[in-house]
Amino acid sequence: MSNRVLVIGGAGVFGANLCRALAAEAGVIVAGRDLGRAQDLAASIGATAVRLDRDAPDFAAALSALAPRVVVDAAGPFQGYGDDPYRVAKAAIAAGADYLDLSDDAEFTAGIATLDTEAKAKGHVVLSGVSSVPALSAAAVRDLSQGLTDIHLIESVILPGNRAPRGLSVIRAILAQAGRPLNIWQAGQAKPRPGWSGLARITLSPDVKNRWSSLIGAPDLTLFPARFNARNVRFRAGLELSIMHLGLWAMALPVRWGMARTITPLARPLHWAACRLLPFGTDCGGMRVRVAGVGPDGPVQRDWTLVAGAGDGPQIPAIPSTVLTRALIAGTIPCGARPCLDDLLLADACAAMAPFAITTQRNDTPLQPVFAAILATDYPNLPDALKDLHLVLDNRRFQGRATITRGASPLSRLAGWLMRFPPASPDTPVEVTMTRHATTETWVRDFGGHRFRSHLSRAKGGLRERFGVLSFDIDLMLRGKALHYPVTKG
Repeated sequence: MSNRVLVIGGAGVFGANLCRALAAEAGVIVAGRDLGRAQDLAASIGATAVRLDRDAPDFAAALSALAPRVVVDAAGPFQGYGDDPYRVAKAAIAAGADYLDLSDDAEFTAGIATLDTEAKAKGHVVLSGVSSVPALSAAAVRDLSQGLTDIHLIESVILPGNRAPRGLSVIRAILAQAGRPLNIWQAGQAKPRPGWSGLARITLSPDVKNRWSSLIGAPDLTLFPARFNARNVRFRAGLELSIMHLGLWAMALPVRWGMARTITPLARPLHWAACRLLPFGTDCGGMRVRVAGVGPDGPVQRDWTLVAGAGDGPQIPAIPSTVLTRALIAGTIPCGARPCLDDLLLADACAAMAPFAITTQRNDTPLQPVFAAILATDYPNLPDALKDLHLVLDNRRFQGRATITRGASPLSRLAGWLMRFPPASPDTPVEVTMTRHATTETWVRDFGGHRFRSHLSRAKGGLRERFGVLSFDIDLMLRGKALHYPVTKG
């Protein structure tokens, strides 16, 4: 069979890296709207260049005439593909070719499964998201989650170095999400959060440390909850220069406040500004995939961390498509159309990184919830329901009914008012959300719309629970099969 690989967007940042990786072993066709750029790259790697416009009326016929074995769409942004988003994939199937794309858009990647029947009928493979996410992140999660019976958290973060080249399409994709609502999978349900919110500092290595990150959309958020039966799924990204990251966070505020629909019209001026700032920062970036859950030896957090130096960070998005294009040519991937969640092996991806300044590392860290730390040897003796209730490795949510009684004394009424306790009721709905923060927990209780929170931590000899300005020490203990909370200090 032919080994001709057609790369649409082949002269772009990620497409060019894919073309270079495959040029020595396949007949690479560098395709794009700008023939001059495609010819420059093709001449440097011994490939062929063609002008190909996916929006042209004769696109499908032009693609078929090139007779590719594999079609790779590395152009994007995939969220902007309009009313017929899968026209490239359908044209590839019609031309008798397999198809991959580097989509990082959740809706596009998940929706590729609509072509499954057609792909199987024609005996072809159609994979979406063959890039850093979800292909590489899913490969890492599969590796990290082996032996875990209950996955509480999957969190991925990508922190590129500032000197990494960034195309206009990447800028547009980021700006399209800034301030717009996205769904974070939290405690078993979708929770809306604004894109580029949730500022947090993250360190991956001595070369990638203390960098800002924010919540942003990715296929992982849509696909991982069901695929891995995870209670919580988050995805973060960050820009190395604080002025760029915090500037984008600030520019997203009008969108969050409903004063603007989007900031994508700023793509070109921001791309110009980003290019002016390229000399600053470093050429070191990284990626981390974290899985927390219950393993054979108890709760554990497992991290897979990748750090790229010497400007090799932009190689990462092309690694999965490089590996799987080779597999498609070899005919080793099952037919059908699907998001790329199970087709890439982490070991194969790491082997493909060997020529570059890229290192990977795995760390497993035991986790101990607050109640398990305090109760120590008594914790295993708790009834199963209580043990599960207090197994807080990230976010937990419980719902039920409650009877509320209130004290009648002036002091108890004052305390209830200060802590915003709900009024007395014989039967009211209750929801409790528990969130882990390193060695502490935050509990938010909602009794029929009356919400209040407390912060739990270890204290000398027991548990300390703080409600705003009020704090109580509790001699937490197990008596029989019941858990008792006697207050020893307030």
